[in-house]
Amino acid sequence: MKGRGNSFILERQMSLDRNTLGSSTSPYLLQHRDNPVHWQQWSSETLAAARAEQKPILLSVGYAACHWCHVMARESFEDPAIAALMNEHFVNVKVDREERPDLDAIYQHALALLGEHGGWPLTMFLTPDGEPFWGGTYFPPTPRFGRPGFPDVLRTMAAVWQSERDKVEKNVVALREALARLASPERGGLIPLEVMDRIAERLTREVDPFNGGIGNAPKFPQVGVFELIWRGWRRTKAMPMRDAVTRTLEHMAQGGIYDHLGGGFARYAVDERWLVPHFEKMLYDNAQLVALMTMVWQETRAPLLEQRICETIEWVGREMTHPEGGYFSSLDADSEHEEGKFYVWSEHEIDKLLGPRSPLFKRIYGVTPEGNWEGKNILNRLGAMSLLAEKEEADLAADRAVLFHARAERVRPGLDDKILADWNGLMIGALARSGAVFDRPDWLDLAVAAFSFVTSKMMRDDGRLSHAWRDGVAAHPATLDDYANMSRAALLLFETTGRRDFLQAAERWIEVLDRHYWDSVGDGYFFTADDTSDIIARAKTAQDGPVPSGNGTMVDVLARLYFLTGKDAYREKAERVVAAFSGELQRNFFPLAALINGAELLQSAVQVVIRGDPEADDTKALLRAIYGTTLPNLILQIVPPGASLPADHPAAGKEPEAKRATAYVCEGPVCSLPLTEPAILAEDLGRR
Repeated sequence: MKGRGNSFILERQMSLDRNTLGSSTSPYLLQHRDNPVHWQQWSSETLAAARAEQKPILLSVGYAACHWCHVMARESFEDPAIAALMNEHFVNVKVDREERPDLDAIYQHALALLGEHGGWPLTMFLTPDGEPFWGGTYFPPTPRFGRPGFPDVLRTMAAVWQSERDKVEKNVVALREALARLASPERGGLIPLEVMDRIAERLTREVDPFNGGIGNAPKFPQVGVFELIWRGWRRTKAMPMRDAVTRTLEHMAQGGIYDHLGGGFARYAVDERWLVPHFEKMLYDNAQLVALMTMVWQETRAPLLEQRICETIEWVGREMTHPEGGYFSSLDADSEHEEGKFYVWSEHEIDKLLGPRSPLFKRIYGVTPEGNWEGKNILNRLGAMSLLAEKEEADLAADRAVLFHARAERVRPGLDDKILADWNGLMIGALARSGAVFDRPDWLDLAVAAFSFVTSKMMRDDGRLSHAWRDGVAAHPATLDDYANMSRAALLLFETTGRRDFLQAAERWIEVLDRHYWDSVGDGYFFTADDTSDIIARAKTAQDGPVPSGNGTMVDVLARLYFLTGKDAYREKAERVVAAFSGELQRNFFPLAALINGAELLQSAVQVVIRGDPEADDTKALLRAIYGTTLPNLILQIVPPGASLPADHPAAGKEPEAKRATAYVCEGPVCSLPLTEPAILAEDLGRR
């Protein structure tokens, strides 16, 4: 034993003297494998080596599509002198935030507790035990932007560690106590619908009345917030709520944040008009936007939204899908070390490619000699928001195809081709619902293929999910978000297809969550499992980030399971999750949209049951009527001949009328009369 221990320490000391990222499967970590920095991967062994040497840890967290991560890498991590400082004084650890969102969440919160704004790259200084004592985000190589130079930061932190351990320990203790409170949200009760209405009205006042979006620059999609406002309009019929959502989607759809040639939305806009994007494209943003645009299109029938939905899904199928079905994570903002270079155009390029057709295109897409961003043109239709006549739109589509094919010859932005269970769940769910609404079985096929990929390649032998997959390797412990988003995707697929294996998968995953993630003391779910060993704290929150919170999504999942199975335990658990976090509404309701939206589904589900053959024309006609209405709280069950509903379902025992496909619409314990005519069904749903 003693010999093996000495050998282990020697091996780890040797590895600390070199960059070990070459053995990673993360595209982000592989971007840094040739840095002169002696980067290590996060692991229990790395922490043990830091303890053995009693060296502080410099933790750098980022992701492959992050522009400022690339900037800091070029300026500092590729600089031999700066790398030498890092190697001399620190154990340097590089983490892909998308592979380890649990670690990112802990240290982002620690940075916030230090009074700093979070973001990426995240730069944190930790004790050898992994406990934070100071940090920041991007640091330039020399003092500028009001920030100290990174070499000065390194020297200061090294000196503090060597000579002022009392200050370090003081920060560590304060942060440790504050991080422990991550698992203690303010409790409350269920959320009344009138409270939801007031929140929706208050959020509507924050929406830019001219350009849409929340506040001023920068502007993020904030999909959960706009779904909350849309739901508020459905309840109250307050037109300012409806207008806030439609205006926002319209400006995003015509802005530079949208890729008018290839489809898909960028992460956010740096200006208030949605003109200038931060050019990376993330799977999760596009999944959420497809879902929201579909929900709104069901009401407005806006051709613009339909076009953007179709183009975005086409982009996902063309550029973001593994040959075996899973969805990739992101496209980089940069190509050839320049942000946005792949996407922007000079007027000369447009004139050369389009010839005499260029004047119309330039007028509609805002192309000028001087450009609209750093001397180049970001294509957009903000100056000509309305769609043109059919002939002109066809001409513009042909022009876009010419530019798209010309752009394909450029150096492409990097593709982060890892596959994440939680983000895949978001896109699978969006495609399941959109495929049904637009009667696109090919979209549904995409969703089913991705679901099969996750369940075949990312499941462990013990029946639990892995968080990430790349190059044949499934890795990293699953988070709450993985199970929540995949469970919701499974239930939406069940509602769409009637296949019980999807329902069964969701129920199995809930069993795992209840066993390993449930807080038996305070209710709600922890972000990480009880056997995740290399973290310093277990967070429990319902606050949304760029993606919906796992606890918020779980209210939706548990509510659906209750209505679909009739098992009261699911309803009780959903209510306990809501109560575990609803007290936070008094502090700040803005980041709790997923929780609020799930709580509305729990209280106000519209259950629609169709008794009939799923392949019969009369069943399909009823389905078209259902999907033609915007129903955020829809829960659908298709009951084929010979099948039955749970005994306590309000429509249990009700049979088809005159051997025709028959719909029953139920709210609470009360169901409608049997409905066999699609028009009458649509009229009934429109009143709800």
